[in-house]
Amino acid sequence: MASKDAAIDWLLSSDATIRWQTMRDLLNVPESEWAAERRKVEVEGWGAKLLSYQDEDGQWAGGSFIPRDVPWSEWKTCGQPWTATCHTLTQFREFGLDPSSESAKRTVDLVGKNSRWDEGQQPYWQGEVEECINGRTVADGAYFGVDISHIVNRLLGERLEDGGWNCERANGSVRSSFHTTLSVLDGLLEYEKATGGTPESVAARKAGEEYLLKRHLLRRLSTGAVVDEEFLKLLHPNRWHYDILHALDYFRSQSLLTGEGPDPRLKEAIELVRAKKLDDGRWPLERELRGKIWFPVNDGVGKPSPWITLRALRVLKWWDEKTAGLDL
Repeated sequence: MASKDAAIDWLLSSDATIRWQTMRDLLNVPESEWAAERRKVEVEGWGAKLLSYQDEDGQWAGGSFIPRDVPWSEWKTCGQPWTATCHTLTQFREFGLDPSSESAKRTVDLVGKNSRWDEGQQPYWQGEVEECINGRTVADGAYFGVDISHIVNRLLGERLEDGGWNCERANGSVRSSFHTTLSVLDGLLEYEKATGGTPESVAARKAGEEYLLKRHLLRRLSTGAVVDEEFLKLLHPNRWHYDILHALDYFRSQSLLTGEGPDPRLKEAIELVRAKKLDDGRWPLERELRGKIWFPVNDGVGKPSPWITLRALRVLKWWDEKTAGLDL
């Protein structure tokens, strides 16, 4: 398969995890074709490689959130490690591992039986205590077909008055966090895709979205200043960290699910992403997180990234198609 766009051809020459999403989101090929490509995620490339690191008990690195073999001293000097079960499941969701695949079904079962959260030792699919972790657990669980309605209900009760969430709430925070709010929104949207959601979860999703939209995805409500310059740097993998492209990709997914058009308040972030395109039509990785990983899926900061390019192209395609002829 080839296109008239060099950047898209570059994506098609990448890993299966990138190819199938390029086919679906950018080329609009029939589902039978992109689904066949998606099935390769389980048996080749990055998906198969990540599966090869799985422990016999279904976990990764011997732990739920914290790897068993990483001492606190290494965490402090090298950064948070990203090899444990929680982060790996999120990466599989991003890769698009088919939930109906044998590897996915086996993993869901084994993780449920064997993995315990470092805090409290509760079973994995019962959820942790921090909102940012539970948001991603809801997203992963809903994607892979687990009933995580109990975690959703907990999150609904933890929403702050300004509409969003903050994992520091238990320590007294009364203001929402961009990081945590987007993590929870990812979870609520995936839950809605899987189950249709509930009136309460839909209302909470909309309130969380409004928290970000009021701030144009990047500005303080009080002063209009950019909240954090790091939010403007295109990051991958995001883990629990926020950036504007991840937020825009969320709003694209929300629009595709609900049929709602793009909110005009996204425009500033859209144009910031558009301006970062390189002369060859690709987008660079501008930031990456410190800490132990299984293997890289980008070539380094400053170099073109297939993940950033895929996200940017599909977000801009969605925006441009939906806003054509509108005065925004």
